[in-house]
Amino acid sequence: MQLTVQVMLRPTKEQASLLTSTTKEYISLVNDILDHAVAIGGLPKLSSKSVYAALPSALRCQCVRDAGSIYRKVMKHNGKMPVLKKPVAIWNNQNYSISNGAIAFPMLVDGKSKKLKVKAAIPDNVVEMLHTCKLGALRITQKGKKWVAQIAYEKRAVPNNGDGVVGIDLGIKCPAVAVFSDGTTKFYGNGRQNKFVRRHYAKRRKKLGKAKKLDAIRKAGNKEQRWMRDVDHKVSRAIVNDAIAHGVGVVKLEKLSNIRSTARTSRKNNHSLHSWSFYRMAQYIEYKAALAGITVEYVNPAYTSQTCPICGKRHHAKDRLYVCPDCGYRGHRDRIGATNILAA
Repeated sequence: MQLTVQVMLRPTKEQASLLTSTTKEYISLVNDILDHAVAIGGLPKLSSKSVYAALPSALRCQCVRDAGSIYRKVMKHNGKMPVLKKPVAIWNNQNYSISNGAIAFPMLVDGKSKKLKVKAAIPDNVVEMLHTCKLGALRITQKGKKWVAQIAYEKRAVPNNGDGVVGIDLGIKCPAVAVFSDGTTKFYGNGRQNKFVRRHYAKRRKKLGKAKKLDAIRKAGNKEQRWMRDVDHKVSRAIVNDAIAHGVGVVKLEKLSNIRSTARTSRKNNHSLHSWSFYRMAQYIEYKAALAGITVEYVNPAYTSQTCPICGKRHHAKDRLYVCPDCGYRGHRDRIGATNILAA
């Protein structure tokens, strides 16, 4: 399974200047190749020698591959060819090396390709882990005023012989509820805290917007997104850890294509419903489960929170309490949803 680790680079002023010119030249060449492909109605046969750019040959080759990949993907879906704007550069795994505290990769210096060693904040355990895995591409870009390196690597899944199953219901008031096949129920996350933090950032952006402080709005948005991703990582990690502890071999999640249309909402949580990424949470659970050798299956979420798990009749819950008037079954609405997902 391919994963990515992100590390901060600490280039010198000269190296930062080279990175700026390299990433701009890289994205410019990819756009030029795409423009040419659109003009002639197909991908031209190119190599590092047939394209000109102030880049090492390794990067020119990678530009050709990236442009080809983008072109084929867009044409497959009959889409509009994009114009790439964010400066970035990508080196394949044969053109860079990682050591304690540094990453070395080729750049063009005074017209000649030279492998430069750039300092990086790489924890020792990450260096050790990367040396035991098959490395993928190195992607370098700038975030704000900082340079970051994203390193792809392959990691083998741990064999899992668990025969248990868990159904997971995703929501807002309760971020995740899991019902295990052994009868255990667990609630994850704090919906009230999540909404409080989201409202805090929304008010802050509104205030900054009136003051027309655009940079501050962007920084606040980035901080909020980092906080949201951290919450999702912690919840998904707790879910997978519990799945391992309960001998689970299959995790069942609801299909996400219509989760916003099937979820019950109100004016108070409408913003959270449409801004919180259920897809990201599911992706985090899926890849963490895969690393533990656990299979993820997606089921139709329709009526999962309205169907009685005992008699199968459908009724709406009052707030979080579900009461079936036919058989008298009572339970938490989200637990009912997870139970029906488990049984689906």
